[in-house]
Formats: sequence, C-alpha cells, structure tokens
Amino acid sequence: MNKRYITTPIYYVNDIPHIGHAYTTIIADSLARFYRLKGYDTFFLTGTDEHGQKIEQAALSRGKNPKEYADIVSAKFRSLWDEFDISYDYFIRTTDENHKKGAQKAFEVMFEKGDIYKGEYEGHYCVSCETFFTDMQLINAELCPDCGRTTTLVKEDSYFFRLSAYQDKLLKWYEEVDDCVIPKAKKNEVINFVKQGLRDLSITRTSFDWGIKLPSSLSDSKHVLYVWLDALVNYLSALGYGTDEKNMSFWPASFHIVGKDILRFHGIYWPAFLMSLNLPLPKHIAAHGWWTRNGEKMSKSKGNVVNPREVAEAYGLENFRYFLLREVPFGQDGDFSQKALIDRINSDLGNELGNLLNRIIGMSGKYADFKLDSADVLKYHQKEIDAADTILEGAQSYIEELYTNKYLEELWKVLTIANQSIALYEPWNKIKEGKKDEALALVALSANLLAKAAVLLSPIMPKTADKIANALGFKIDTDTYNRLILKKELLKKTILTPTEPLFPRVEKELMSSPEPVTQPKEESKKEFISIDKFFACEIKIGTITKAEAIEKSDRLLKLSVDLGEAKERQIISGIRAYYEPAVLIGTQVCVVANLKPAKIMGLESEGMILTAEDKDGLSLIRPENTKAKGALIK
Repeated sequence: MNKRYITTPIYYVNDIPHIGHAYTTIIADSLARFYRLKGYDTFFLTGTDEHGQKIEQAALSRGKNPKEYADIVSAKFRSLWDEFDISYDYFIRTTDENHKKGAQKAFEVMFEKGDIYKGEYEGHYCVSCETFFTDMQLINAELCPDCGRTTTLVKEDSYFFRLSAYQDKLLKWYEEVDDCVIPKAKKNEVINFVKQGLRDLSITRTSFDWGIKLPSSLSDSKHVLYVWLDALVNYLSALGYGTDEKNMSFWPASFHIVGKDILRFHGIYWPAFLMSLNLPLPKHIAAHGWWTRNGEKMSKSKGNVVNPREVAEAYGLENFRYFLLREVPFGQDGDFSQKALIDRINSDLGNELGNLLNRIIGMSGKYADFKLDSADVLKYHQKEIDAADTILEGAQSYIEELYTNKYLEELWKVLTIANQSIALYEPWNKIKEGKKDEALALVALSANLLAKAAVLLSPIMPKTADKIANALGFKIDTDTYNRLILKKELLKKTILTPTEPLFPRVEKELMSSPEPVTQPKEESKKEFISIDKFFACEIKIGTITKAEAIEKSDRLLKLSVDLGEAKERQIISGIRAYYEPAVLIGTQVCVVANLKPAKIMGLESEGMILTAEDKDGLSLIRPENTKAKGALIK
C-alpha cells in the first residue's frame, strides 16, 4: 500500500518555536517530500498542544483566558512553518472540535473495554513537565527529577488507564518488531523502563478546567482529560477518528518523529492506548537528540537559545535545512555554531555543489552555445554513470531510516565523481586537441550526475534543487524520479540556462553572538551575602570510607563519609558519571555538614560534597594535604 503518514509532535504552546522544533519539523518535511517524490500518497501532520494546567497558568499570568493565549502562540508556530514552506497537509490544534470528539471517543472505547477505571490519585505533580513522580523519583524529597522545579503534592479523584496490563504486550512488540523504536539505543531505554514495571496511569484531572471534558455518557463533568491522553490522540483525530474517519486509511503512522524527551510517552503510553483501542501500532517511533549552542546547553538565562527564524533570515532557509540534516546523525545530540554553519555553506554547498553547476553552464556555453546532448555519455563514461547510479540507489535507504546525514553524504559522493571527472579528463584540453565530442560528453556526464543528485536533494533543499533543475532544463517530479533514478536514464537534449551563483561565499558571522541575560541592578544585589551568612555554612573535611552505585540511577553514588563524629554520614552525591566508586575510598572531600537531611531516591542524605564543574567535566574539591577528619574550612 503506497501510503505514508508522517507526524511531528504537536508542540506545546508555552513559548515561541526554537531550533529543536525546527529540526523535528524539517526532518518530517523532508521525509514527506521524499515519499511524494516517489509517488506515494502522503499525509504529513503537525500542530499544537493547547490544554493543561501549565497553559492555564501562563494565560492567567498574562491577563488572558487560555484559548486567547493558545491562539496567539499556536499562530506563531503555524506562521513560522508557513514561512519555512513546510509542506504539512494538516495543522491540528487540540482545541479543534474534531479533535475533542476524537479524544472523547477514544476514552469511551477504552472505558467500555474495562481499561479505564475510577479511583483516587495522590502523587507529586510537576506542572512544567505535566508528569507525576513517586517519592523515590524526587530530588531532595520535592524537586522534579527531569526539570528540577518544585513539585506539588496532589490528591484528587481520577480515572486511571490500566497501563500495567499492557506491560507484557509492549515487551513482546519491542521484541518482535526490531525497528518499532529507532535508533536502537533509544529502544533499549524504553525496554529497560518497561521492565522495571508499569503502574496504572492517571488520565484525568479535576484540579483545573482547561482541557477536554469526559464523554457526556459518563456524566462526570468535573474531570478533564490529562494532557498526554488528549495530546497523543491527535494522531488519530487528525485522520477523522471519532468524526468522519475519511483519512483513517493512512493509519498506522509510518513515522512518529519526536524529541528524546518525550519518547517515553510515545514509545510506551501511546502503543498501549492503541492496543486498548484495537488499532494497529505505528511502524516507527523515531527519537532525535537535542541541540546545544557552541557546546553549551541552551537556556533563556544564558541568552543563547537559537531562534530558527533569525538563522534562516541571516543565512538562508535552504542552507539552514541542509546544516541541520547533515551536521548530526539522527538520535545524537547536535551543536549549533555559526562557524560550523558557515563552513557547510562555503565548502559543501558553495565549492562542491554550486561551483559544479557554474562549471557545467560555463563549459556548455563556451563549447556548445549552452546546448546539452547526452548521446555520447555512455560511450565515454559508462563507468562513472554506473557508479553514480549504484550510489543513488543505495542512498535512499538512509533517508527512510532517518539517517539524513548519511543520505546527504552519499549524494555528495556523486558530486565528487562529477568534479573529479572534470579535473581528470580536462575538457578544455579535449577542445584544444580537436576532441570536441569527448569534451561535450564530459560536460553532459557532469550535468547528468548533478541532475540525478538534485532530484534526490529536492526533499532536503527543494528550492535549490528546483533552481538546478531549471538551469539544466528539466523539472523535478515523480516522472523525472522514475526516469533518472529508477530507470537510470539520462537527460534529454536541452538548452542550459545561465543562473546566479547559488551560494555566495559567507565571509563573517551574520548573527550577533549570544549575550547572557543580565538582571536589573536591584536584583543583582541579592547575589551578595554577609560574612555572617557565609560562616553559618559549616564546611568540614571528611574521608570517604565506602562508596557504591545506586541501582536505577546512572548519576548517583551512596557514600559513607567520616567527619570525625561518633557516626559516619551517609551522603548521596551525583558524581557517578565522573568517578568509579572504588577510586573514592580513602579520599578526602569537603562536606557541607550542617545541611538539613534530605531524601534522594528514598535514601537519606546527610550533607553535600563540594565539586567544581566546567566544560572539561566535574572534579571534587579536596584539601591540598591530608587534614584531620572534621577540620573546619574557613
């Protein structure tokens, strides 16, 4: 069945779009364009997630009702995707009436099946993450383990989804479908989480109103759907689930493309919901990494968040698309820097792609009045054509596996064949030697290699590929794909058209460097403390006598520290990524000794060990020479 359904997450309307949103959307757009090029009936979905307590609070803080606020932010996403020429077929909003009906139908079906039941929920809720956490998961007994913000203890009536009933079915799915979650490392993370045991999932709220009401058949109007059930059903409601269902033939989804931070919800909750609804599961749930800037995590406080509109305006949208999809392997974290972007523009795009087109048109104009004829290409250059066709045939599997960096590397191998052929066969010398037919065959070879590469480049850089096609006298569409790529044919006789250079050289950075956000003077004074406050902090020298890793944590160690007191202190420290437990035995450390004891993952921590961290990693703060246990640091 030649149908493809490709989705981005629906983006939460709590801020403007950033580079991560752009990355996800451009990956999905490129994949949708690729399948359309191949002639597949393709449906590409994106949109915005607009319900939940976080939106309600953000709206109230701005003096607006939630719908007004959601309208404003949702419009920012849609306008940016339109500016970026994102080829979505439908932009869904969870405030749409058809989505509400679809979500209510899903709830009703799962309820009637017995997979939803009513109970009471008590747990620590993080508004920012829209997630509940257990006591064991909290940091210092109150902080969210994902974002570090303070959680709220919530106790309320709730409807629950029997997630625990689907644990074995999920594990069987992961085992049977090798690429259901990609990349492989992300799939392993999901499997490990499920194997730890799944708890039933609270899927409604009564503590706020901004959400979809339960189906009227339940007569329980005080409940609204919890954001993740509401949000995930968008992938069905966009196809008409619960209404006219006119596009449900596109289900199951070919690709759900998401950031790694929401993989758990898509890789566990969503397939469990679908199993309950007796619907087919997605073919691929694909999780990509995060972006940093110049090696640093992006944050508003650092003032280094990358605004995709600013990058596109400064360097060009097509160049930005190429950089995002070439710079980093799918699934890994990537780093944005203007230097790296400029290098890609000047080297890959300018020297190798743009310059090739210029050379082809220049030689064609000089030797043949811009006429191009492929008649003698195979006579003189069968080897080069065969090599290029083989590369392009294999390259397509990379984009279908979302390895866009490898896909582009393969296309550039074809450009390399063209550029190297010009250097090797020197058509200008062929003309001098009276071998005009060989010179023109070489020009036609280069044009054909560039044309074939441009066809497959069009999903990544659609406007650039069209400019190349116009210059070489052909049109990029499914028919051309079939002729040049599948059937491995050559360009027909045509007239080349001179064009402006595609990629003018970039000599300097075109965006201002990020500057940290400074606090007003009256706030900056709060950073100073008195000497009395400093001395209120009791820092002592201690010796580590025991150290062991904490199960289910990849960052925490449990330490026993001797401070010269009657009893050794137990301290939980997040240094596991930097120190093996065994090497810490006997070392001396600096301990904040008069901190209030705290619970971390259910274990009591009786102090804090001092460390220092920079771009090169983390180190313990230790005395220069051995000191008496319990010695005060002054």
